[in-house]
Amino acid sequence: MKIIIGNRTYSSWSMRGWLAARQSLLPFVTELRVMDSPEWISGEAKTDMPSGKVPVLWDHGEAVWDSLAIIMYLADKAGHDRFWPREPKARALAYAMCAEMHSGFAPLRSHCPMNLQYHFPDFVAPADVRADVRRLEVLWEEALSRFGAETGEPWLFGRFGAADIMFAPTCTRIETYHLPVSATVRTYIDHVLAHPFMVEWRDEAMAEDYPFTRYPIPGGVRR
Repeated sequence: MKIIIGNRTYSSWSMRGWLAARQSLLPFVTELRVMDSPEWISGEAKTDMPSGKVPVLWDHGEAVWDSLAIIMYLADKAGHDRFWPREPKARALAYAMCAEMHSGFAPLRSHCPMNLQYHFPDFVAPADVRADVRRLEVLWEEALSRFGAETGEPWLFGRFGAADIMFAPTCTRIETYHLPVSATVRTYIDHVLAHPFMVEWRDEAMAEDYPFTRYPIPGGVRR
């Protein structure tokens, strides 16, 4: 398999697809396409991207695009237990949470784009971003209290899986923009950021040196 991703520093959807590939434990190679490069802008770098976006997973000549579709495909291929909780009530909540992450939280995405090389200690979150964060707290605390806590593991449903993958870039946003959260949620975020797959991704992101002007947010401090 091959997964095509964009800049690790900025591409939240690429992070989700790549984390899913790592979680599958199946062999794959990673191919990075530099976003905002002349080849990207002209479309030359996107000829093997059916939607013109990253990530794309190629497997034996077949393309799977969109991070959630990649998770679903890899769950079929590597085993659903690697990605989804087994108990029906837990799985139903995990499905719903992943779908909500996939389609929602537009204010958080817009005002707080993922940026792993900088943080913004003076960022003032507008009301709609604070509302998104409150919604995340409700979702995460419900999953952690109902299904995570009983296992003694720090993940939303007791084992690192699809829901943690879908929300991983959101954890980086909360940290990058210093958004206030409850103690329970802060502990969960710390566990996500310390996961070996996340550390691997962030180490690669910190080594990137690509021109990128899409998200000019003042007040950034280099990590």
